[in-house]
Amino acid sequence: MPAKILIIEDQSPMRRNLALMLQMEGYEVSAAENGRVGLEIARKARPDLILCDVMMPEMDGYAVIQALRDDEAFDNTPFIFLTAKSDRADIRLGMNFGADDYLTKPVVRDDLLAAVQTRLIRAEALKTRLAEKAGFNPDFERLDLLQKAHGLTAREAEVLSWVAQGKSNADVAAILEMSEKTAKQHLGVCFQKMGVESRNAATVVALEVLSGK
Repeated sequence: MPAKILIIEDQSPMRRNLALMLQMEGYEVSAAENGRVGLEIARKARPDLILCDVMMPEMDGYAVIQALRDDEAFDNTPFIFLTAKSDRADIRLGMNFGADDYLTKPVVRDDLLAAVQTRLIRAEALKTRLAEKAGFNPDFERLDLLQKAHGLTAREAEVLSWVAQGKSNADVAAILEMSEKTAKQHLGVCFQKMGVESRNAATVVALEVLSGK
């Protein structure tokens, strides 16, 4: 069954172009012209991934993601912001609201497909882990658990927590107001202290710790 993707975008040409690019790859696409309609469609159709513009009439992208993240049914639904802004503060704000990724408009086809595929794969992997682990419910606010379990500093625990939520080094850098190089260095130290060699392995271990397993 093809993945269901919801596009929330107020500009008709952009909305049609995004839909066409995704449909040509076999995705099942629905679209909304503003945040209010998008929220209604999301609750009815339960898409596997949502692409959402930031600046829209009636209800902007930030309000949309806040409403969705307040609903447990959308806790793990990948959410990608579409934005004409590339300022780090705007990116950080979007990530803090719970976005998984962002794409700068005009969106390049290869960037769109790569972001969608990556987030769908991550979501499926998380769903598998949730199914395998009874009561698996990580608390990403409990950074102290990561510090105690692996001797991490507060900053290292912050970096690892965001990585465990699927954020890239660039995302972490924007959220925590550091350079991407610094974020990568912190993560490297986490690998050493945790005795792992990959990002995926570190993520699994972190999720287990934050779930109290």
